[in-house]
Amino acid sequence: MSLKDKILETGVSLAQNPALSKLVQDERFMKLVVMALSVPGRVSTFSADQKERFAKEMGLATHDEVRELQRQVQALEDQVRDLEKQR
Repeated sequence: MSLKDKILETGVSLAQNPALSKLVQDERFMKLVVMALSVPGRVSTFSADQKERFAKEMGLATHDEVRELQRQVQALEDQVRDLEKQR
């Protein structure tokens, strides 16, 4: 029996368990499950916000700001090249 089959079999047996089905129907439990599943996203967002705040306080450029400046420099270089060709 493969791992996938074993997991599927265990899941089916859990789904048929009356105690679990009663628990899943409880609104408070489902809210808790949803909150638990959203924790990684919240932590990631919080970390990114803290990084940006720290960079701003220290007067540093963020990765996104550097990338935007590189795009602007590239666009300006392209304009200069086009103007030199028109001469």
